[in-house]
Amino acid sequence: MEELDLLKKAWKKDTHSYEQVSETEIYKMIHKKSSSIVKWILIISILEFALWALVNIVFNTDDAIKSLHAENFAVYLKILTYINYAVVVFFIYSFYRNYAKISAITSTKQLMQDIIKTRKTVQYYVWYNLFMIFISTILGFVMAFVYNPKMNALKDQIAHEDSYLTLSKTICIIIITSVVFVGVFWLIYQLIYGILLRKLNANYKELKKIDL
Repeated sequence: MEELDLLKKAWKKDTHSYEQVSETEIYKMIHKKSSSIVKWILIISILEFALWALVNIVFNTDDAIKSLHAENFAVYLKILTYINYAVVVFFIYSFYRNYAKISAITSTKQLMQDIIKTRKTVQYYVWYNLFMIFISTILGFVMAFVYNPKMNALKDQIAHEDSYLTLSKTICIIIITSVVFVGVFWLIYQLIYGILLRKLNANYKELKKIDL
């Protein structure tokens, strides 16, 4: 926001050293910065989609499923994957629409409304991804527990010993591990999208001052 701060200082000063800056010029600067931020949100979301698609290609889950003889489970995973791709593509399209709308805006109030809309879309996108990561992690544990032969000892322990205590411990470990895994991704999203959203929020506050 250094350029904007300089413009604001110049706008407030009444000396011959600085050229008087109008509210329109400050608006143009905020508009340009907001458009750039939303463009980066769009670019990062596309890169993220491409990265996950590449991971799915490189680490072929079909081979792992076949080795575990969990073909029935594979059907549900594929359905979940296709649904996830469709939802993420919808979010990317929403980011593109937000970018197109903000780039063409000439009204201060409309820009403020679209900044709010963009922030909400990003927040929904992040929470959706975290939810899907949590669900995918749980499903991974379930598949391993049901089909992996290495889990037979644990299943025998649950069946023949103190089943309630062992099952409770197993569920707690799965949930804690999943929460930690999701927490790591939450930190990553906060680092990437959080910085952009804070900048977008700062632009909104500046526009609010102009609109008063």
